Amino acid sequence: MARDGWALSALAESGAVARVGPNAVIRVAEALEQACGSESVTQVFQAAGLGHYLAALPSEMVDEREVTRLQAALRERLGIPVARSVSHDAGLRTGDYLLANRIPRPVQRLLTVLPARLASRVLISAIRRNAWTFVGSGVFDGTPGRPTRLSVMDGPICRGASADEPLCDFYAGSFERLFSRLVHRDARVTEIACQANGAEACVFEVRW
Repeated sequence: MARDGWALSALAESGAVARVGPNAVIRVAEALEQACGSESVTQVFQAAGLGHYLAALPSEMVDEREVTRLQAALRERLGIPVARSVSHDAGLRTGDYLLANRIPRPVQRLLTVLPARLASRVLISAIRRNAWTFVGSGVFDGTPGRPTRLSVMDGPICRGASADEPLCDFYAGSFERLFSRLVHRDARVTEIACQANGAEACVFEVRW
């Protein structure tokens, strides 16, 4: 479930660190190796202070700050264009993982036979319930329609970054894979606003 104000306040007061699913690390490693080779994986992970994952990638939830450092290291080591490509591929791979392991087959079959607008509404509701697994201490929201709009506020992907272009390709790739498989095969996702560019939230449009 996306964290509401009470949950965020409780998290801050407890001093607890928000955690997100390991796909934000595992799939980046896979995409980075595919694009740039194993040496780049080593260099980027060490630059992010995540060298301990080189021996064994995480199998449990990870500190959201590790995801922020990993994305920052991608941009610093590879440059923004390559980092965005790797991050987008990692998002697509995350979507594939969710389809194969987390979203029940009967639910997937139901969504694919529903009208796209209704399927979009159902999928957004499901994403919202599980948003804490990818936005951590951030907040997710979504509004079905033509186009459908999804937003992430204070998510770990671009936290603390500043750029002239959107940086949340990991989210865009994940959303695109899910919507293209479950809502409409022609669904494409574009990030139209990003907090790294000074926007209030990272906003994604889904069109088909």
